[in-house]
Amino acid sequence: MKEWVIYLLIGVAVVGLAVVYSLFGPYYEVGIASWYGPGFDGNYTANGEIYDMNGISAAHKTLPFGTIVRVVDLETGRSVVVRINDRGPFVEGRIIDLSKGAAERLGIIDKGITKVGLRIIRWPDRYRRWPSG
Repeated sequence: MKEWVIYLLIGVAVVGLAVVYSLFGPYYEVGIASWYGPGFDGNYTANGEIYDMNGISAAHKTLPFGTIVRVVDLETGRSVVVRINDRGPFVEGRIIDLSKGAAERLGIIDKGITKVGLRIIRWPDRYRRWPSG
């Protein structure tokens, strides 16, 4: 077998493992998710964007703005991918506040809260570590 084919197969395997890990690996954080919308729609978020309650975004207390997170409902297995653009939730015991649009996709509008796991899909560019050189 040609050497470049071996390198190609190794590369595909590494990428495949990274994808599987991001989809099925351990959760970054587990806790209660809620959603917010009415009363905040059209206001500025903590990162300066105008909040669209029907959009797909979320608030987290500490994750950097721009972090892409998969939120998995641990009761149903449904998930939604959101971008962190606000701070919160400010209710004890909750780890993430979803926009109304994200909560609809997750199917939690009527329940209001649910137990979730968070998986980091992508950190913002300024938080990635690139090899120097």
